[in-house]
Amino acid sequence: MSETSTGLSENVASALTYVLGFLTGIIFLIVEKENSTVRFHAAQSIVVFGALFVLNVIFSYVLSIIASLLGLVGFVLWIYLIVMAFQGNDVKLPVISEYAEKLLQ
Repeated sequence: MSETSTGLSENVASALTYVLGFLTGIIFLIVEKENSTVRFHAAQSIVVFGALFVLNVIFSYVLSIIASLLGLVGFVLWIYLIVMAFQGNDVKLPVISEYAEKLLQ
């Protein structure tokens, strides 16, 4: 594991990109200029939790049951991504990771 420009180890910084959803993703994408792994996790956090936020807002007005399910899915995904990133596993979510990599270009 390598250091990051934030002074944190790569796995800790990667896990922190998910802690506050897309907000910490944005912060780490702006702050971290060197480490590509941390930047990827930051971008993936922005795409995943940004999309879940938008879908939750849309469905909360239409169908509250779908919004509740999205909230549960988001919570489980949040825990999973934090744990995997902390353990040093680069989880690339289908479809989402493609958008995250485009965000980095």
